[in-house]
Amino acid sequence: MSKLTDVPKRILIGRALRSDKLGETLLPKRIALPVFASDPLSSVAYAPGEVLLVLSVAGVSAYSFSPWIALAVVVLMFTVVASYRQNVHAYPSGGGDYEVATTNLGPKAGLTVASALLVDYVLTVAVSISSGVENLGSAIPFVVEHKTACAIAAIVLLTLMNLRGVKESGKLFAIPTYLFVAGVFIMIIWGAFRGLVLGDTMHAPTSGYEIKAEHEGLAGFALVFLLLRAFSSGCAALTGVEAISNGVPAFRKPKSKNAATTLAMMGLLAVTMFCGIIALAMATDVKMAENPAKELINHGVPVGSGFVQDPVISQVAAAVFGDGTFFFIVLAAATALVLFLAANTAYNGFPLLGSILAQDRYLPRQLHTRGDRLAFSNGIVLLAGAAILLTWIYGADSTRLIQLYIVGVFVSFTLSQTGMVRHWNRHLATEKDPAKRRHMVRSRAINTFGAFFTGLVLVVVLATKFTHGAWVALLGMVIFYGTMTAIRRHYDRVAEEIAADETPSDETIRPSRVHSIVLVSKLHRPTLRALAYAKLIRSDRLEALSISVDPAETKALKDDWERRGIDIPLKILDSPYREVTRPVIDYVKSLRRESPRDVVSVYIPEYVVGHWYEHLLHNQSALRLKGRLLFTPGVMVTSVPYQLESSEVAKKRARKRAEWNAPGSVRRGPVESRPKEPSNKS
Repeated sequence: MSKLTDVPKRILIGRALRSDKLGETLLPKRIALPVFASDPLSSVAYAPGEVLLVLSVAGVSAYSFSPWIALAVVVLMFTVVASYRQNVHAYPSGGGDYEVATTNLGPKAGLTVASALLVDYVLTVAVSISSGVENLGSAIPFVVEHKTACAIAAIVLLTLMNLRGVKESGKLFAIPTYLFVAGVFIMIIWGAFRGLVLGDTMHAPTSGYEIKAEHEGLAGFALVFLLLRAFSSGCAALTGVEAISNGVPAFRKPKSKNAATTLAMMGLLAVTMFCGIIALAMATDVKMAENPAKELINHGVPVGSGFVQDPVISQVAAAVFGDGTFFFIVLAAATALVLFLAANTAYNGFPLLGSILAQDRYLPRQLHTRGDRLAFSNGIVLLAGAAILLTWIYGADSTRLIQLYIVGVFVSFTLSQTGMVRHWNRHLATEKDPAKRRHMVRSRAINTFGAFFTGLVLVVVLATKFTHGAWVALLGMVIFYGTMTAIRRHYDRVAEEIAADETPSDETIRPSRVHSIVLVSKLHRPTLRALAYAKLIRSDRLEALSISVDPAETKALKDDWERRGIDIPLKILDSPYREVTRPVIDYVKSLRRESPRDVVSVYIPEYVVGHWYEHLLHNQSALRLKGRLLFTPGVMVTSVPYQLESSEVAKKRARKRAEWNAPGSVRRGPVESRPKEPSNKS
């Protein structure tokens, strides 16, 4: 089995890395930016479109509110970025929102934050991949026809890339992310130059269409509610901001400073691109509709079901660069690719958070273990599985998935900033240095405003998106919270049960006697080895035990036993229903009842085979017996292996593989003797 899985594993994720190579996987700022900030940077590809989609309910006249909504998103972005810069300096260990909430607000608040973040990370993958598939589908019809399958394939590919390690995946993601950012800035600058300097009139492909408003002439509370809903959709631009505070340990030293700088760069870039695309969308007269087939009108006739509504960024690029031009194609390709890669923010945040939660005994301990490439492989695979399930359920429809979005991230934003306020209050109570107190007061003011603003947005998001699908995200948070609480309760119960007592207990007192039993089916070499080993242990009582299923075989066993003159008593148990496991269990339990202070030691001969398919043909009875005996108190189970010839052949093959040299390795010299290349530190 190892042979079958090891070679494909090495091809897909690369050779294993030693634990002392962990420092070499840390990220400089230029790679950390695309690794941790690709989600908020790429959200400008769909967040402006979500704003216009919501406003289209009230008709084209409502588009005039989009600059004000963009301004509100900008203020919120700067607030969140400024707040999280305080977080990364105060809590550089990588716990992020979870650590802040747990330390300052208590375990329940921390677990609420963790549940919200885990849900949001899963949604980040599902939304980003689905949106990328839709962008790619506007150019490749095959992708649209098989949208769900393509989205799942993209998730699998992204998972393999991340299993290779954070640094390697960061290098792969850096080029398309920077290409996308450069493409958007070129589009904004060229569009502004054409409109403001050259005086050109630019028209989006949908500029000549009209929108059939679902609710014409909204006013009063209905209009306010619509604007708030549009604002909550635009807040998708903020998702992923918290990933940097969770990923501080992955940065190179000085970790906190590099993380804070990366956070500021990400905020500035995202805000500029978001506002630029909104402005160009207004200038080029982009039209968007939630149901374009019926609500977009071309020359008085609905465009029909055959119409494909391109994203806002594609329409703006067509207006600025020209449809099908070189820059249009480059930006379209970079947009589709960066949306796929935007999910990488979650692939770095989810496993790190899962590792911390596992260390705190809220998730299985396997999530705390690093894989061959020093990435948290189990967390990566768990995230991929959850995202694939969600993508399949929602048919890779980003418009439906995005309604579930944002709730979790604003729950974590609000609780985290509230926790930071308490953090500064606690430190101000003991700090006497005037300069440090001024710094703390300023930081507390930033976090207080952040807590108030994000809390207000959370209320808006819940009020405007609950019936549109946000309840699913809340349900997911409740499920995560309940599951993690149950896991922690289990680990605590086990830890309490197995804790060593200060005074002598039954576990530390030497048993009165040891009653050893060797299970025998036939008298062959594995049985003789098990008998010899059991005799070596020198038990107080030793016997061989066989189950009589076939009278002829049992008689042959007795005759052979006597002929060989084996000096160990052989006990035969009848089994009228041809069972093997139950008679052994009943006999062992009877011995325990007769002498509760005695220990029963059971020796089971087992074959060691060299091929995976041979496992199916041997040791099945032994496995069942061991499984049942494990639940019997006072019973020790020992496997006595006997290596078959196929296992020896497999051992030789493994030795040959270990000693194999790659072509040219003799010329290069052994790996151990080759000098290490100097590492480039940035």
